[in-house]
Amino acid sequence: MGFRALLTDRDAGGKVTSTVAEIDEASLPAGNVTVDIDWAGLNYKDGLCLTGGGGLVRNYPHVAGIDFAGTVRHSADDRYAEGQEVVLTGWRVGEVQWGGYAERARVNADWLVPLPQGLSTRDAMVVGTAGLTAMLSINRLEAAGISPESGVVLVTGAAGGVGSIATALLARLGYSVAALSGRPQHGEALKALGAASIVDRNEFLAQPDKVLESARWAAAIDSVGGKVLGKLLKQINYGGAVASLGNAGGIELNTNVLPFILRGVTLIGIDSVMQPYATRIAAWQRIAETFDIAAYGKLVREIGLEELPAAGEQILAGEINGRVLVRPH
Repeated sequence: MGFRALLTDRDAGGKVTSTVAEIDEASLPAGNVTVDIDWAGLNYKDGLCLTGGGGLVRNYPHVAGIDFAGTVRHSADDRYAEGQEVVLTGWRVGEVQWGGYAERARVNADWLVPLPQGLSTRDAMVVGTAGLTAMLSINRLEAAGISPESGVVLVTGAAGGVGSIATALLARLGYSVAALSGRPQHGEALKALGAASIVDRNEFLAQPDKVLESARWAAAIDSVGGKVLGKLLKQINYGGAVASLGNAGGIELNTNVLPFILRGVTLIGIDSVMQPYATRIAAWQRIAETFDIAAYGKLVREIGLEELPAAGEQILAGEINGRVLVRPH
Protein backbone atom coordinates (compact mmCIF):
# COMPACT_ATOMS: atom_id res chain seq x y z
CA MET A 1 0.00 0.00 0.00
CA GLY A 2 1.38 3.40 -0.97
CA PHE A 3 1.66 6.55 1.12
CA ARG A 4 2.63 10.20 0.65
CA ALA A 5 6.13 11.43 1.40
CA LEU A 6 8.33 14.42 0.66
CA LEU A 7 11.06 12.87 -1.46
CA THR A 8 14.35 14.76 -1.58
CA ASP A 9 16.62 13.96 -4.53
CA ARG A 10 19.84 15.22 -6.10
CA ASP A 11 20.40 15.45 -9.85
CA ALA A 12 23.60 14.78 -11.78
CA GLY A 13 24.60 18.41 -11.40
CA GLY A 14 24.30 18.26 -7.62
CA LYS A 15 21.08 20.29 -7.35
CA VAL A 16 18.85 19.12 -4.49
CA THR A 17 15.06 19.38 -4.79
CA SER A 18 12.11 18.02 -2.79
CA THR A 19 8.71 16.99 -4.15
CA VAL A 20 5.69 15.19 -2.72
CA ALA A 21 5.45 11.68 -4.14
CA GLU A 22 3.60 8.40 -3.63
CA ILE A 23 5.91 5.82 -2.03
CA ASP A 24 5.43 2.07 -1.87
CA GLU A 25 5.81 0.54 1.61
CA ALA A 26 8.35 -1.90 0.19
CA SER A 27 10.67 1.08 -0.33
CA LEU A 28 10.90 1.77 3.41
CA PRO A 29 14.27 0.97 5.02
CA ALA A 30 14.78 -2.04 7.26
CA GLY A 31 13.37 -1.88 10.78
CA ASN A 32 11.21 -3.79 13.23
CA VAL A 33 8.53 -1.16 13.96
CA THR A 34 6.35 0.61 11.38
CA VAL A 35 4.74 3.87 12.52
CA ASP A 36 1.85 5.83 11.03
CA ILE A 37 3.07 9.40 11.46
CA ASP A 38 0.70 12.01 12.85
CA TRP A 39 3.13 14.92 13.14
CA ALA A 40 6.74 15.76 12.38
CA GLY A 41 8.80 18.83 13.28
CA LEU A 42 10.97 21.31 11.42
CA ASN A 43 14.48 21.75 12.80
CA TYR A 44 17.68 23.42 11.63
CA LYS A 45 19.08 20.03 10.61
CA ASP A 46 15.97 19.43 8.51
CA GLY A 47 16.67 22.63 6.62
CA LEU A 48 20.16 21.33 5.86
CA CYS A 49 18.83 17.95 4.74
CA LEU A 50 16.21 19.52 2.47
CA THR A 51 18.78 21.76 0.79
CA GLY A 52 21.73 19.37 0.68
CA GLY A 53 23.69 21.42 3.21
CA GLY A 54 26.15 20.14 5.78
CA GLY A 55 26.71 16.79 4.08
CA LEU A 56 24.15 15.18 6.40
CA VAL A 57 22.38 13.14 3.71
CA ARG A 58 24.57 10.42 2.20
CA ASN A 59 22.18 8.66 -0.16
CA TYR A 60 19.41 9.89 -2.46
CA PRO A 61 16.48 9.78 -2.88
CA HIS A 62 15.85 10.56 0.76
CA VAL A 63 13.03 11.32 3.20
CA ALA A 64 14.09 13.96 5.74
CA GLY A 65 12.55 14.74 9.13
CA ILE A 66 14.64 14.18 12.27
CA ASP A 67 11.68 13.83 14.65
CA PHE A 68 8.14 12.56 14.49
CA ALA A 69 5.29 11.21 16.60
CA GLY A 70 2.58 8.77 15.68
CA THR A 71 0.97 5.37 16.22
CA VAL A 72 2.52 1.93 15.84
CA ARG A 73 1.12 0.23 12.74
CA HIS A 74 3.12 -2.97 13.08
CA SER A 75 5.75 -4.18 15.53
CA ALA A 76 8.05 -7.18 15.57
CA ASP A 77 9.43 -6.03 18.93
CA ASP A 78 7.69 -6.98 22.18
CA ARG A 79 8.18 -3.52 23.65
CA TYR A 80 5.71 -1.93 21.24
CA ALA A 81 2.19 -2.95 20.26
CA GLU A 82 -0.12 -1.98 17.43
CA GLY A 83 -1.96 1.23 18.26
CA GLN A 84 0.63 2.46 20.78
CA GLU A 85 1.60 6.13 20.54
CA VAL A 86 5.34 6.77 20.22
CA VAL A 87 7.82 9.59 19.59
CA LEU A 88 11.19 9.48 17.86
CA THR A 89 14.09 11.92 18.01
CA GLY A 90 17.73 11.46 17.11
CA TRP A 91 19.66 8.37 16.04
CA ARG A 92 20.41 10.15 12.73
CA VAL A 93 16.90 9.41 11.52
CA GLY A 94 16.12 11.95 8.81
CA GLU A 95 19.83 12.13 7.97
CA VAL A 96 21.24 8.68 7.12
CA GLN A 97 17.90 6.92 7.75
CA TRP A 98 14.56 7.90 6.21
CA GLY A 99 12.66 10.15 8.58
CA GLY A 100 9.36 11.78 9.40
CA TYR A 101 8.34 13.74 6.30
CA ALA A 102 6.00 10.97 5.23
CA GLU A 103 2.77 9.33 6.29
CA ARG A 104 4.70 6.25 7.38
CA ALA A 105 8.13 5.26 8.70
CA ARG A 106 9.92 2.02 9.53
CA VAL A 107 12.53 2.23 12.28
CA ASN A 108 14.48 0.30 14.90
CA ALA A 109 12.49 -0.14 18.13
CA ASP A 110 15.52 1.03 20.13
CA TRP A 111 15.07 4.52 18.68
CA LEU A 112 11.50 4.97 19.90
CA VAL A 113 10.14 6.26 23.19
CA PRO A 114 6.58 5.56 24.41
CA LEU A 115 4.58 8.78 24.45
CA PRO A 116 4.44 10.04 28.06
CA GLN A 117 1.03 10.20 29.69
CA GLY A 118 -0.50 13.64 29.32
CA LEU A 119 1.03 14.41 25.90
CA SER A 120 -0.70 13.96 22.55
CA THR A 121 1.30 13.19 19.42
CA ARG A 122 0.87 16.84 18.41
CA ASP A 123 2.11 17.98 21.83
CA ALA A 124 5.15 15.76 21.40
CA MET A 125 6.08 17.57 18.18
CA VAL A 126 5.45 20.99 19.68
CA VAL A 127 8.24 19.87 22.02
CA GLY A 128 10.18 17.74 19.53
CA THR A 129 13.96 17.55 19.34
CA ALA A 130 14.16 21.21 20.36
CA GLY A 131 12.30 20.71 23.61
CA LEU A 132 14.03 17.45 24.42
CA THR A 133 17.40 19.15 23.96
CA ALA A 134 16.30 22.03 26.17
CA MET A 135 15.26 19.67 28.96
CA LEU A 136 18.45 17.61 28.65
CA SER A 137 20.35 20.89 29.07
CA ILE A 138 18.41 21.88 32.18
CA ASN A 139 18.90 18.43 33.72
CA ARG A 140 22.65 18.61 33.13
CA LEU A 141 22.91 22.13 34.55
CA GLU A 142 21.07 21.03 37.67
CA ALA A 143 23.36 18.02 38.00
CA ALA A 144 26.23 20.54 37.94
CA GLY A 145 24.72 22.33 40.93
CA ILE A 146 22.62 25.05 39.28
CA SER A 147 19.27 25.87 40.92
CA PRO A 148 16.80 28.76 40.82
CA GLU A 149 18.63 30.23 43.82
CA SER A 150 21.89 30.37 41.84
CA GLY A 151 20.88 33.46 39.89
CA VAL A 152 19.93 34.47 36.34
CA VAL A 153 20.23 31.91 33.53
CA LEU A 154 21.02 33.28 30.07
CA VAL A 155 19.37 31.56 27.10
CA THR A 156 20.88 32.38 23.70
CA GLY A 157 19.10 32.01 20.38
CA ALA A 158 16.01 32.50 22.51
CA ALA A 159 13.57 33.07 19.64
CA GLY A 160 14.38 29.70 18.05
CA GLY A 161 12.91 26.32 18.92
CA VAL A 162 15.41 25.24 21.59
CA GLY A 163 15.78 28.70 23.05
CA SER A 164 12.08 29.51 23.32
CA ILE A 165 11.23 26.16 24.93
CA ALA A 166 14.24 26.42 27.27
CA THR A 167 12.99 29.86 28.30
CA ALA A 168 9.51 28.50 29.01
CA LEU A 169 10.76 25.43 30.89
CA LEU A 170 13.23 27.38 33.04
CA ALA A 171 10.57 29.93 33.97
CA ARG A 172 8.11 27.17 34.91
CA LEU A 173 10.80 25.62 37.11
CA GLY A 174 11.30 28.89 38.98
CA TYR A 175 14.42 30.26 37.29
CA SER A 176 15.01 33.89 36.40
CA VAL A 177 15.72 33.91 32.65
CA ALA A 178 17.49 36.43 30.44
CA ALA A 179 16.66 35.76 26.79
CA LEU A 180 19.33 36.74 24.24
CA SER A 181 18.21 37.13 20.64
CA GLY A 182 19.21 38.86 17.45
CA ARG A 183 15.52 39.37 16.66
CA PRO A 184 14.21 42.00 19.12
CA GLN A 185 10.75 41.88 17.50
CA HIS A 186 10.18 38.63 19.41
CA GLY A 187 10.92 40.16 22.82
CA GLU A 188 7.31 40.42 23.98
CA ALA A 189 6.63 36.80 23.01
CA LEU A 190 9.66 35.70 25.04
CA LYS A 191 8.49 37.72 28.03
CA ALA A 192 5.11 36.00 27.72
CA LEU A 193 6.94 32.67 28.01
CA GLY A 194 8.55 33.85 31.24
CA ALA A 195 11.74 35.70 30.30
CA ALA A 196 12.52 38.32 32.95
CA SER A 197 14.68 40.37 30.57
CA ILE A 198 15.65 40.54 26.89
CA VAL A 199 19.27 40.90 25.79
CA ASP A 200 19.96 42.21 22.29
CA ARG A 201 22.59 40.01 20.63
CA ASN A 202 24.20 42.87 18.73
CA GLU A 203 24.56 44.95 21.88
CA PHE A 204 25.88 41.92 23.76
CA LEU A 205 28.60 41.29 21.17
CA ALA A 206 29.42 45.00 20.82
CA GLN A 207 30.67 45.24 24.41
CA PRO A 208 34.49 45.48 24.55
CA ASP A 209 36.17 42.10 24.90
CA LYS A 210 38.25 41.36 27.97
CA VAL A 211 39.97 38.14 29.02
CA LEU A 212 37.50 37.98 31.92
CA GLU A 213 34.37 40.13 32.12
CA SER A 214 31.99 41.10 34.90
CA ALA A 215 30.11 38.05 36.17
CA ARG A 216 26.45 38.35 35.13
CA TRP A 217 24.97 34.86 34.74
CA ALA A 218 24.65 31.86 37.03
CA ALA A 219 24.46 29.60 33.98
CA ALA A 220 23.59 29.61 30.30
CA ILE A 221 21.95 27.43 27.68
CA ASP A 222 23.64 28.25 24.38
CA SER A 223 22.30 27.15 21.00
CA VAL A 224 24.40 29.63 19.00
CA GLY A 225 28.08 28.85 19.58
CA GLY A 226 30.78 30.94 17.91
CA LYS A 227 31.38 34.45 19.24
CA VAL A 228 28.32 34.35 21.51
CA LEU A 229 29.55 31.30 23.42
CA GLY A 230 33.09 32.65 23.63
CA LYS A 231 31.87 35.90 25.17
CA LEU A 232 29.28 34.51 27.57
CA LEU A 233 31.79 32.10 29.10
CA LYS A 234 33.70 35.15 30.37
CA GLN A 235 30.54 36.43 32.11
CA ILE A 236 29.54 33.31 34.06
CA ASN A 237 29.50 33.51 37.86
CA TYR A 238 31.93 31.60 40.02
CA GLY A 239 30.96 27.91 39.99
CA GLY A 240 28.52 28.43 37.12
CA ALA A 241 27.93 26.23 34.09
CA VAL A 242 27.11 26.52 30.40
CA ALA A 243 25.21 23.93 28.36
CA SER A 244 26.43 24.09 24.75
CA LEU A 245 24.13 22.51 22.16
CA GLY A 246 24.30 24.36 18.84
CA ASN A 247 26.57 26.00 16.30
CA ALA A 248 24.36 28.28 14.21
CA GLY A 249 26.86 31.07 14.96
CA GLY A 250 29.88 28.98 14.03
CA ILE A 251 31.93 26.05 15.30
CA GLU A 252 34.95 28.06 16.44
CA LEU A 253 35.34 28.73 20.16
CA ASN A 254 37.45 31.82 20.84
CA THR A 255 38.02 32.05 24.58
CA ASN A 256 40.73 31.51 27.19
CA VAL A 257 41.23 29.36 30.26
CA LEU A 258 40.53 32.05 32.88
CA PRO A 259 36.77 31.38 33.22
CA PHE A 260 37.63 27.76 33.98
CA ILE A 261 40.60 28.15 36.32
CA LEU A 262 39.65 31.40 38.11
CA ARG A 263 35.87 30.99 38.31
CA GLY A 264 35.51 27.22 38.10
CA VAL A 265 33.08 27.45 35.18
CA THR A 266 31.89 24.15 33.69
CA LEU A 267 31.23 23.80 29.94
CA ILE A 268 28.78 20.96 29.27
CA GLY A 269 28.25 19.52 25.81
CA ILE A 270 24.66 18.46 25.06
CA ASP A 271 23.97 15.77 22.45
CA SER A 272 20.37 14.84 21.76
CA VAL A 273 21.09 12.32 18.99
CA MET A 274 22.60 9.36 20.82
CA GLN A 275 21.17 9.84 24.31
CA PRO A 276 20.57 6.58 26.23
CA TYR A 277 16.99 5.36 26.56
CA ALA A 278 16.74 5.99 30.32
CA THR A 279 17.90 9.59 29.91
CA ARG A 280 15.34 10.19 27.17
CA ILE A 281 12.53 8.69 29.21
CA ALA A 282 13.42 10.87 32.22
CA ALA A 283 13.57 14.02 30.09
CA TRP A 284 10.26 13.33 28.31
CA GLN A 285 8.55 12.60 31.62
CA ARG A 286 9.76 15.87 33.11
CA ILE A 287 8.63 17.72 29.99
CA ALA A 288 5.14 16.20 30.32
CA GLU A 289 5.01 17.36 33.94
CA THR A 290 6.43 20.86 33.33
CA PHE A 291 5.84 22.28 29.87
CA ASP A 292 2.73 24.43 29.32
CA ILE A 293 1.72 23.50 25.76
CA ALA A 294 -1.18 25.97 25.70
CA ALA A 295 0.99 28.92 26.76
CA TYR A 296 3.40 28.13 23.94
CA GLY A 297 0.62 27.90 21.36
CA LYS A 298 1.20 31.31 19.75
CA LEU A 299 4.69 30.18 18.73
CA VAL A 300 3.45 27.10 16.84
CA ARG A 301 2.69 27.03 13.11
CA GLU A 302 1.36 24.06 11.11
CA ILE A 303 2.30 23.30 7.49
CA GLY A 304 1.87 20.45 5.01
CA LEU A 305 4.51 18.48 3.12
CA GLU A 306 4.21 20.81 0.11
CA GLU A 307 5.26 23.81 2.21
CA LEU A 308 8.37 22.18 3.65
CA PRO A 309 10.98 23.14 1.01
CA ALA A 310 10.28 26.86 1.52
CA ALA A 311 10.16 26.44 5.31
CA GLY A 312 13.52 24.65 5.19
CA GLU A 313 15.05 27.69 3.50
CA GLN A 314 13.46 29.97 6.08
CA ILE A 315 14.82 28.14 9.11
CA LEU A 316 18.35 28.25 7.67
CA ALA A 317 17.97 32.00 7.12
CA GLY A 318 16.90 32.52 10.76
CA GLU A 319 13.38 33.50 9.75
CA ILE A 320 11.53 30.92 11.89
CA ASN A 321 10.60 31.59 15.49
CA GLY A 322 9.14 28.97 17.81
CA ARG A 323 8.12 25.63 16.32
CA VAL A 324 6.81 24.56 12.93
CA LEU A 325 4.75 21.35 12.89
CA VAL A 326 4.38 19.23 9.76
CA ARG A 327 1.16 17.40 8.89
CA PRO A 328 2.09 14.58 6.50
CA HIS A 329 -1.56 13.69 5.71
